[in-house]
Amino acid sequence: FSKDSDIELVDIENSIKGSYLDYSMSVIIGRALPDARDGLKPVHRRILYAMQNDEAKSRTDFVKSARIVGAVIGRYHPHGDIAVYDALVRMAQDFSMRYPSITGQGNFGSIDGDSAAAMRYT
Repeated sequence: FSKDSDIELVDIENSIKGSYLDYSMSVIIGRALPDARDGLKPVHRRILYAMQNDEAKSRTDFVKSARIVGAVIGRYHPHGDIAVYDALVRMAQDFSMRYPSITGQGNFGSIDGDSAAAMRYT
């Protein structure tokens, strides 16, 4: 190395530790913890926004959960469909949330631990 270069030697172990800690804190704050303003995580907010844009409102007919999940994944949340469907199911369960955000039609699980039906049925 020449003395004029801008290359800085760093300890790789400390650099990785610091980078991982910064990343994990940003994930926890940005995605894992609900926002204090409305109590929603980003995936919940995306579900409600997709439902509003697709005219799936309280005064309209029920639509399949798969349709909502597809809209969320296609437009706003490019992750697995199971994560989005699990969040949607939780929003419809009156035993999971004090005030359910959406009204579900079909089997959305029970307080005894029974899982919800597949999204094509709800």
